[in-house]
Amino acid sequence: MDDSTEKNISAIKIAATYIGTIVGAGFASGQEVLQFFSVFGIWGIWGILLATILFFFAGYIILNLGNKLQAKSYLNVVQYTNGKIFGTVIDIIITVVLFGAFAAMIAGAGAIFKEQFYMSPLIGTTIMAIVCLVTVLKGISGVINAISYVVPILIVSILFITLYNFITNPLTTEKLKLAAEFDAATPNWFISAVLYVSFNLVLAIAILAPLGAQTSEKKTLFWGALFGGLGLGIGIVTINFSILTNIVAASEVEIPMILIAKNISPTIQLIFAVILFIAIYTTAVSNLYGFIARLNFISQKNQKGLIVITTLSAFTFSQLGFSTMVEYLYPLVGYAAVLLLIGLLYSWFFKRD
Repeated sequence: MDDSTEKNISAIKIAATYIGTIVGAGFASGQEVLQFFSVFGIWGIWGILLATILFFFAGYIILNLGNKLQAKSYLNVVQYTNGKIFGTVIDIIITVVLFGAFAAMIAGAGAIFKEQFYMSPLIGTTIMAIVCLVTVLKGISGVINAISYVVPILIVSILFITLYNFITNPLTTEKLKLAAEFDAATPNWFISAVLYVSFNLVLAIAILAPLGAQTSEKKTLFWGALFGGLGLGIGIVTINFSILTNIVAASEVEIPMILIAKNISPTIQLIFAVILFIAIYTTAVSNLYGFIARLNFISQKNQKGLIVITTLSAFTFSQLGFSTMVEYLYPLVGYAAVLLLIGLLYSWFFKRD
């Protein structure tokens, strides 16, 4: 895995990489947005605003610390923000989660091939494993380039679906009130926003920390984090509005956005299924890279072998199925998530020197 890349990486590429690490199966499918924001009706919009601010602020802290510490992996940042004891605990959890999330993304690709393309899930898992393997073998520059090409396509497709919904199925006050009657994943919109951001940062830190070390200009880090946070916020709010206009039907399916795309036309449904597959890819390569970067004590020669072994192992675990893996993996992430966010904010206010 070649970690060399140019030191003049643009803010747009940083933003695209940030967005790409988060827009995997849960985000792009609409299921996370439904559970964390849509069910709060009008209050969910305030939650999205808070999440957008936190995504920017926390993302900039990670990038900035990665730059200051010249981080080789997220371990440097985690131990600085949370100390050796809590940092070690979070490190172990994140490392396990990165591998598990990579396997879950491979499984998610199989689920799309089965449910949307009516093909064997083994085809989807095999394709995902191979493209991730090839991408990460090219190092962080390969990961950044791959994600920066994919993210604009995803954002444009989500904006198109949302705009179409606004025209054909306008959002009404009645639908906002109806949304608030559904069960939520958290007690209120404020907690929902904090947990949603902290949960996603566990995965994002894996690539943002070493990415910060690859950038020489601090203002580039700032604008990259700002554009990334705004991009995520825009993505969440557009998905949220699409779900709210179809709240009853969306609450009954696993992948609300594909259902909404189907309402436009079967062709749009097929196209979005492909785009969702690509969105899963962006998260999968980020997870694989972060996992390998954590094991930076392994020599460059053996590292390529480790990438192959990790991919084969994740491919094997992915055969357990997407829903099974999410059921056991996601609760584990929650234990580290809030501690990590608190550590980042603490370091910003009390360790600035």
